[in-house]
Amino acid sequence: MVNFREYVTASGLKVFGGRDAENNDKLVGEAGSKDVLLHTSAPGSPFVNVGESPSKNDLKEAAVFCAKYSQDWRDGKRDVVVNKFLRSDMDKSPKMKAGTWSVKKQEKIKVKKSDIFAFEKLIA
Repeated sequence: MVNFREYVTASGLKVFGGRDAENNDKLVGEAGSKDVLLHTSAPGSPFVNVGESPSKNDLKEAAVFCAKYSQDWRDGKRDVVVNKFLRSDMDKSPKMKAGTWSVKKQEKIKVKKSDIFAFEKLIA
């Protein structure tokens, strides 16, 4: 059994995040082709699976969850850019190291540091 990070949004949607590079690969590998995934634009974050057709609020909460566990947040305590994409837009060649994937199409979500600080208080 793989031990992903879990978070339940205010609407009750359960989202999952990877804990390290190998765990991220497992999470992406188990995702359905229409699942929405998140990852920071900078390296060193969990992939987060939000499932198919998440609401705008669920997507925002999941983006904050993704940003909170990123190296970008850990090292800078600043706003974090999170990329949103479908599993079907991802690919991995055998030469890519663990946790590394290529993405064809993505949208950017800017997560404000105030939202991450609020999330940290919520989960404390």
